[in-house]
This record gives sequence, structure tokens and C-alpha cells, in this order.
Amino acid sequence: MMRFIFIFFLFVSGWAVAQKPVPELWGTRVHDDAQVLKHETVEALEAQLKAYEDSTSNQIAILTVSSLDGETIEEYSLRVAEKWKLGQQDKDNGVLLLIAVDDHKMRIEVGHGLEGVLTDALCNRIIRNEMAPAFRRADFDGGVTAAITAITKGIGGEYAANDTSELGELSTTARILIGLGIYAFLGIFAFFGLFIKGGWGWFMYLFLTPFFSIFPAFVFPGHLWYVPGVSYLIGFPIIKWLVNQTSWGKKLAKKFEEGGGSGSGGWSSGSSWGSGSSSSWSSSGSSFSGGGGSFGGGGSSGSW
Repeated sequence: MMRFIFIFFLFVSGWAVAQKPVPELWGTRVHDDAQVLKHETVEALEAQLKAYEDSTSNQIAILTVSSLDGETIEEYSLRVAEKWKLGQQDKDNGVLLLIAVDDHKMRIEVGHGLEGVLTDALCNRIIRNEMAPAFRRADFDGGVTAAITAITKGIGGEYAANDTSELGELSTTARILIGLGIYAFLGIFAFFGLFIKGGWGWFMYLFLTPFFSIFPAFVFPGHLWYVPGVSYLIGFPIIKWLVNQTSWGKKLAKKFEEGGGSGSGGWSSGSSWGSGSSSSWSSSGSSFSGGGGSFGGGGSSGSW
């Protein structure tokens, strides 16, 4: 029994040692451990965040690291927030902006007290609109500065960006691949509609028409958006007629019926996202120190 306990503690100790260490706060709000920010940018951000804290009591800190060393950005971000104790204890109004440069990951970690105004959706917009485009250009100074400005405006209810859809940010190839995946799924229902006899087959045709006619405008570039819609509008009736009129079509329809065409299939998909844990702490003294706020996994993560 003692041997088992000894092995268990060795395992736990090894896991703890393997975790990426959290840097000390050292009395500053901007920690550019990855060394991607200019000295002037660090000084300007430090002054901006100090003035913002003095006027609102909200504490915002920035940390850049080279790599997460295999840890998820959500886990590491929460550990940093727990150690740094950002935000006031009675307000939980802390925010951490974390960037992992080599992993191309970023996260805005939001304290409990600010989750109502700095929502997950708003954090996602800031990441998508302010940070990701700049980081793709290797403009970390511009991206971090824009993110901090957006965060402070977001807390004050003043952030309004020209929101870019996620599809709009994807490359043309990625958008086409996503579109093909969606149409492969819709194609299953269209396939069933070809072999369903009577009015139900045509009902399926009409039901799917908007998906094939309108959605492509958001996926395919330029004038290619009309190709799926036109192909479906013309192709479905022709193929359905061939199924009902030709010998091979009748044989295929018969095989479909014999194989359970009159039955029904079902698809279900489910996913859930859950993140975070809750923690609380008390403040410690330094020129800049956390005030004892708590975090519960609020915020958003992204990549570039």
C-alpha cells in the first residue's frame, strides 16, 4: 500500500513539474516574455492600463509567451489569472490578455464581475477583428494595442467593430471545403428525395431549394455562388424523372425500396463546450498587484 502511495505522489509531482511555470507579476501589467513588442509599445500600454485602473479600478494585464509547452491556452490562462489575482476582491473585475506566439493562440480571460459586459461573444469579436488580422501580418504591437483599446471600450459598452463573419476571414479554399461538406450532408436528403414516391419527394425538393440557392453566396467566391443552386434546381427534376422513366432508374428505386427506402433514418449530432473552474484568492502587496478577484473560465480563445 505504501508503495502505491509513493508511486502516486511521484506521478502527481512529475505532472506538476511538467506544467509550464507561471511568471511572477513583478509589479508590472505588461509581460512580454516572448519579446515580440517594442519597448515603446510596452511603456505606452503600461501607462494606458495604469490610467485605466486608476479611473475604473478594473485591472488588465498582458502576457506574451513563446509557447504553451503542450498545455491548452484555457488551462494556462486560468492558472496565470489565479496566480496574479487580477481584479478587486469585491468586484472580480480583472482581465488577462494572453498570447502564445509560436502556438498561434490567444485568449482573453475575464473575471466574474466583468462577464456581463465583456461577454464571450464580445471577446471573440475582439480576437477576430482586432488581433488575428494584425498577428497574421506579424504586427503584434498593433494587434495588442488595438485589443486593449477594444477591451476597455467593450467594458464601457462603447466597442463597435465592423464585425467580420468567420467565413469571411477564411481563405477561399477553406470556404469551398466547408461548403462542400455542408452540401454533402444536404445531398443525403436530396438523394432520399429522388426515390421517395408521390408528393413527399417534391416536398423535399422544395424544402432544400433555399439551402442550395441562398447559402452559397456566403461560401463560394465571386460568381460561383449560383452554381450549386442552378445545378440543384435543374438537376434534381431531371434525375428524378430519369429514376421514374428509365429501366435502370426503376431498378435502382426498387433496390432502394427493398433495402428499406420506406423506412426512416436518423441523424443526431451533439457537442458541448465547457470550460473553466472557479477560484478565489486574496491580494498581495507590490507596486502593481492583483486585488483578489476571481475567474471562472469566462472569455474567449482564438488563433491566427
